[in-house]
Amino acid sequence: MEKKAFRSRQSANAVAALALMGSIAVGLIYAGEQQASHQAGPWLVAAAQAQSSRSAAVSKSSPGDRPIRINRTPIRTIKDDGAVFTAVAVDPVRDEIVLQDEANQRIYAYNRLDNTPAAARMTEPKRTIGGNNTKIADNCGIYVDPRSGDIYSITGDTSDNMLVFTHEAKGNVPPVRELKTPHRMFGIAANEETDELYIATQWPPAVFVYRKEAEGKEAPVRILEGPNTKLAGAMGVALDTKHQGMYVGNWGATSATQEGMGYSGLPVYGEGKYRTWDLPDGLQLFFRKRMVPGSGTYTAPFIASFPIKASGNVAPERIIQGSNTHLDWPGHMYMDMDRQELYVANTMDHSILVFRATDSGNAAPIRAIKGDKTDISYPVGVFFDAKNQEIVVSNWGNHAATVYRRDANGNTPPIRKIRTAPEGTPSPMLSHLGAMTYDSKRDEIVVDQ
Repeated sequence: MEKKAFRSRQSANAVAALALMGSIAVGLIYAGEQQASHQAGPWLVAAAQAQSSRSAAVSKSSPGDRPIRINRTPIRTIKDDGAVFTAVAVDPVRDEIVLQDEANQRIYAYNRLDNTPAAARMTEPKRTIGGNNTKIADNCGIYVDPRSGDIYSITGDTSDNMLVFTHEAKGNVPPVRELKTPHRMFGIAANEETDELYIATQWPPAVFVYRKEAEGKEAPVRILEGPNTKLAGAMGVALDTKHQGMYVGNWGATSATQEGMGYSGLPVYGEGKYRTWDLPDGLQLFFRKRMVPGSGTYTAPFIASFPIKASGNVAPERIIQGSNTHLDWPGHMYMDMDRQELYVANTMDHSILVFRATDSGNAAPIRAIKGDKTDISYPVGVFFDAKNQEIVVSNWGNHAATVYRRDANGNTPPIRKIRTAPEGTPSPMLSHLGAMTYDSKRDEIVVDQ
């Protein structure tokens, strides 16, 4: 009798656990659907509370019970209405500045000479692309085709795609083309001479080279990856087509992939240039099974340079790394090919660093834009406008894009500024959130969404 009772309790506990897991799974699926319409947070809090209170009594529930949904208005909301600029591109042909807003999942186009007056709240963009139909989410990299004006946008950590919009696109419009990409893309650059796109991915670190017109599940034409490359948390990428060089910025963290199980090991189908590859969904989970346990390493941030056509597991020609470089979470980069100068958005140092293309080792930058007068705050993107000899910076920390003369150095004020919030308003940098905690003192649940 005691054994039967024990087995009976085990069965009841198992049923309870399965019921709870099923309820949570349904809740997470529904939350994912709601997140697309920016309503996941309030419901997810209520669902978690409901499941928590019922979990102890699950074994007594009737077969008809289902997870409940409660729409609850939050007590307080912390929301940033201003843009959080993560990337910038200049279209010198059409005289426009195009900016990515990761927090609000938007793309804005401004006149190149727009300059927000100090007393003005903001500058209205010429065009805005955003909404569910656009599929924009956590957009962190941008390229504007100088010939067509088409806008290429890459997703950092959610949808794993590259979206292409026409120059005239505005509002909640679908992309004209979509490319399925690996997970955690960030840097993007183009070789206009070969019509190829270079895209850097953070983890596992690699650089992918695609046809500019690639779409669907088209395979890259080349992949730079492997332990010899030294890539570690690859972020920004810049090209020097004049001297056939490629530069990749790295945060410094990585782990080893099992031999033969990198991106190059994924099956590729078809013949010719337009082959497809078997890029699975949920790539971050797919690769976790392919990493070597305990192989995680961290080094100081660095910039590695390669031949522009580098492919496979090849070593860099040079590495810029060390305390003299002042590199600290380098973001997007851009090359001035005429002067052979590399511009780096140095995010955590609140600076724009300029290196010689030939620099190596523990080299100090030849110039650095940094200081309270610069209005630079957590810069993520930088673009050198060769036609107008200007540097344009997208700032993550203050709702602003700032513009400087080519030779700007030190604590130099910008010559123009585009703002999306009142002057001096800091950004709380709320983007890509997804956490929940319970405040026992105030009996409140706090949700990031």
